[in-house]
Amino acid sequence: MNHKIEVENIRCGGCANTISKKLLAIHGLEAVDINIEDQIVSVECIDDALPIAIKTLAQLGYPEKGSVEGLEALKGKAKSIVSCAIGKVGS
Repeated sequence: MNHKIEVENIRCGGCANTISKKLLAIHGLEAVDINIEDQIVSVECIDDALPIAIKTLAQLGYPEKGSVEGLEALKGKAKSIVSCAIGKVGS
């Protein structure tokens, strides 16, 4: 089933590269498409894998839009910068 997840903090191809690699490692998740400009991560997966994908995105610093505020939002931005840098090095 195809699901679209609106996230925060996606800036570039490095971010997209990290997200793709981490999500594709999840059992039951078959495809990932990332719209950097609109900050939408589309995943093709079984329904059981969706919560794991959302949790993984948040751990990487790309939480669902509106799901975190204040200090947690700031932590997410910091994590996403690290994820972005890793994605640039790995591409």
